[in-house]
Parts: sequence; structure tokens; C-alpha cells
Amino acid sequence: MTQAHRWHRLKRLLQSELQQLTAINPSDRLWQMPVAAALATGLPLLIGVYFGHMDYGLISMLGGLVFLYLPNTPLSHRMVWLMACSFGMAACFTLGVMSHFFPLLMTWVLIFIAILATMVCRYYGLGPPGSLFFIMAAAIGAFSPGEVLEVPLKVGLLSMGALLAVLIAFFYSLYSLRLRAAEAVPPRPPPSFDFVVFDAVVIGAFVGISLALAQALQLERPYWVPVSCLAVIQGVSLRAVWDKQLHRVLGTAIGLLLSWGLLLALGPWSIALLMVVLVFVIETTVVRHYGFAVIFITPLTIFLAEAATLGQAAPAVLIEARFIDTVLGCIVGLAGAACLHSPRFRAVVGRQLRRLTPSRLIR
Repeated sequence: MTQAHRWHRLKRLLQSELQQLTAINPSDRLWQMPVAAALATGLPLLIGVYFGHMDYGLISMLGGLVFLYLPNTPLSHRMVWLMACSFGMAACFTLGVMSHFFPLLMTWVLIFIAILATMVCRYYGLGPPGSLFFIMAAAIGAFSPGEVLEVPLKVGLLSMGALLAVLIAFFYSLYSLRLRAAEAVPPRPPPSFDFVVFDAVVIGAFVGISLALAQALQLERPYWVPVSCLAVIQGVSLRAVWDKQLHRVLGTAIGLLLSWGLLLALGPWSIALLMVVLVFVIETTVVRHYGFAVIFITPLTIFLAEAATLGQAAPAVLIEARFIDTVLGCIVGLAGAACLHSPRFRAVVGRQLRRLTPSRLIR
């Protein structure tokens, strides 16, 4: 192969990567949906700030993220679906908060949550964001400081935020169904062993590996490492995983610069209002370009987990920590996706996993 031919192949590869990176997807999402999502997540935080308890508002805001699982199905199905997701969110958060008091079990608890949440989401055909927010709630809960007696309070706050999101989703659905007819309830995907069990176990294992690496490196509150890992590993193909990782790393880098500027001079009310705006922008853009949305997802997640303690550490330290968390999570997620989409890995590990699974559970 001549030097000119190698250069031509490299040039075509770079052009292809740039095209994938800058492609804008069409969207038919109603503009009222991002408004309702911003209200469902932002209203609990604004109430918390009003009463001088931003930390309470942040926990309720985490529950409000359940609004993002709202499907475009008939109203009866939407409400049952969303209430089931609310229960799952509360359950994962509860286990995460409880694991905070058992550091030696924390990684195993998160692995269990990741496996179980992924299995349930795949069995019932839960679309994007899939198990991401369930595991994010568990991870944030696990690394949130507090006392044992505060567990019921925290779980109650998150449940109240989720219930408020369901209420807002109900009124939004009444309005949106007047503008656009509901879609038929999609049939559940075939619950095959590979799709439901094998993939969930591999995803859970790599989520646990990412957290174990973060703890081994003594990263402070490394909740974002397993979340980044999960966000990357869930791609439908290895190419999709690579694109998502590239979008996430580049978007996070730009988003951290934005966060740095925002962290310099913000009070409780400005942070709360800014987070409402960020949710609106994210839900408007995420269906069009994931990398662009990540620019705004980055400051949102920083504020979501750190807003109550902002000012106690230098912004540069916080920004550096979050970038390291993201890169580490993406690397582990890419390695996990390579295994997940490897026919040889699936054949070898899948065979061993089938032996450990009762025959009545294998289809």
C-alpha cells in the first residue's frame, strides 16, 4: 500500500467521523414536552430554595426525572407506565442510599441494581434513556452524605418529586393528545436469554468495574464514573457506542468549560432557575444531536449532585474531577461494549452463564 493510498484512507476516515459527529437528526417532538419536563424537574428545586432547603429540592428534582420516561401511548398506558417507573426510581435510590452505610457492599449493590434494572427495562421494552436514570439515582444516593435516620426523609423527598412529575405528565398528556393522536402500545420485544439476561449481566459487571476502578483511584464521590460507563455501553452497535463515547467526551469537555464559568458567581435562586433552563435545552436538543445536548447535561449533573455544597471547593478542582470521571467511565464503557458486541465473547461467556441459570428461565 502506497503512502498516498494510506493518506487517502485516513482522510476518508476522518471525513466520515466528522460527518457522524456533526449530523443533526430530525425531530417531531412537541415543543411543549421540554417545557413540561423543565417544570417537572425544576419545580421541586424552586420550592426547596424558597424554603431554604436546596438539598431537599435536589433530591426531589432527581425523582422528577421520571417524567422523561413518558411514552407517546394512550393516556391509561402512560400513567401506569410512569407510576411503575416512579416505583423503580424510588427503589433504586433507596438501595443506593442504604449502601452508603456499608462501603464494602456499595459496589456489589450497584452491580445488582444495574443488572436488575437493565433486565426489567429490556424485558418490558423500556426505550431511551433505559436504565440510565435508575442507576444514576442509585449512584448519587450511594455517595450522598447523611445519617441513617435521614433515609426515610430522602426516599420520601424523591418519591414526592416523582409523584409531582406523574401529575404534570397527566396534565401535559391531556393537552398533547389533543394536538397529536396517541401511538399504539408497542409489543414487548422477545425476552430472549441473550437480550435480557446476558446483556444485563455484562452491563452490570462493567458498571461495577468502573466504580471499583474509581474507588481504587480514590476519586472523591465518583458517582459519575458508572453513569458515564452505562451511558456509553448501551449503544445498539459498536459503531453507535463509539459515536456516543466521542460525543460524550467532547460534549463534556465543552460543558465543563461552561460549568466553570457558571460556578464562579451563582446563588441558590440563579442555580435553580438555570437548571430549569438547562433541562428545557437538553430535552429540545438531545433528540437532534446527543453531543450538543451533553454540553448542557454536564453542568446540569454537576449542579444536581453538588449544588448543595457548591462553594466548599474550588471550581477548578470540581471541573477536573468530573472530567476524569467521564473519561474513565467512557473507557470502561467502550471496553464493555467491545465485549458485548464480540461474537466470541458472547459464545464463551454466554455458555458459562447459561450453565449457571436454571433451565426453566432460559428460552
